[in-house]
Amino acid sequence: MIRIAVGAIVTCGDQFLLVHKSKINTKNGKQDMESEWDFVKGGVKLRDADLESALIRELEEETGTKSYKILNQFDEKLCFHFPEKIRGEIGYDRQETTMFHVKYIGDKDKLIPHDDEIKDVQFVDRETAFCYLTHKDTKKYFKKQVELGRIV
Repeated sequence: MIRIAVGAIVTCGDQFLLVHKSKINTKNGKQDMESEWDFVKGGVKLRDADLESALIRELEEETGTKSYKILNQFDEKLCFHFPEKIRGEIGYDRQETTMFHVKYIGDKDKLIPHDDEIKDVQFVDRETAFCYLTHKDTKKYFKKQVELGRIV
């Protein structure tokens, strides 16, 4: 089964928006925190009218604002398979994420996540984004979009 998701490479000038996600996992009776730096991403819900609506909802949940302008939708999706252990827990084999280039048009000091999994929101330069991004599939996708000149 495929999980349909949306995601955003958000720019503000020459900086990129990253979110620091933390999740509590229970292993052998212990709670461990997993954390990762990523772009805003999330699953499309039945109540979402379309992909753009889902994206704006995710942006608001993870950053606390709707102050965004969608610039374009990338043709290529960001796709990956979930690890086998996670597949059983969530019921999906893989995820297909439709990615967008989005411009932030608000005040950077007003970014306050509404989602409990988001611990921090930061604008960083391109090199820092490459270093911070946790998932190699996301890094590869980001690098390709930059190299192709799709993100200025």
